[in-house]
Amino acid sequence: MSACPPYAPFFGFAGVASAMVFSSQSAIGAAFGTGKAGIGIAGLGAFRPELVMKSLIPVVMSGIIAVYGLVVSVLITGSLDPAQPYPLFTGFVHLGAGLACGMTGMAAGYAIGHVGDACVRAYLHESKVFVTMVLILIFAEVLGLYGLIVAIIMHSSTSTIGCPAELLAS
Repeated sequence: MSACPPYAPFFGFAGVASAMVFSSQSAIGAAFGTGKAGIGIAGLGAFRPELVMKSLIPVVMSGIIAVYGLVVSVLITGSLDPAQPYPLFTGFVHLGAGLACGMTGMAAGYAIGHVGDACVRAYLHESKVFVTMVLILIFAEVLGLYGLIVAIIMHSSTSTIGCPAELLAS
């Protein structure tokens, strides 16, 4: 089995797709968090419109998760050069990095959406909930940040991996 088969980039591109799809672009992750928190904000705005701006924090934090997926996708895509050999090991690591960022982004988006919706609705009745909401949202956001950090570490571990010279000569 070759260390650099022609199908190895498939796994790298699968990592790019995983980071983007799970973390941001579909009804998963950031999109879910934005939509779920937005429903709560719309309900709050009907009764106390002056609180809407302070209640946008969950939506902003959901958007940050989408940026995590974008960063990992750009890093992995930067390593995919058709003119250079691409080791199978690198493809698997890039797939793992994309999944790590994407799945933690999805979990963080779900957490932010549910917490944002519930806390924004509670904020309508009790303003003391605001600080608690921000703290819980920070802890939910950190889940996505952990995935980003792991993905960056995984990606950086592939910088010294190459195809053996004897395989490139054949």
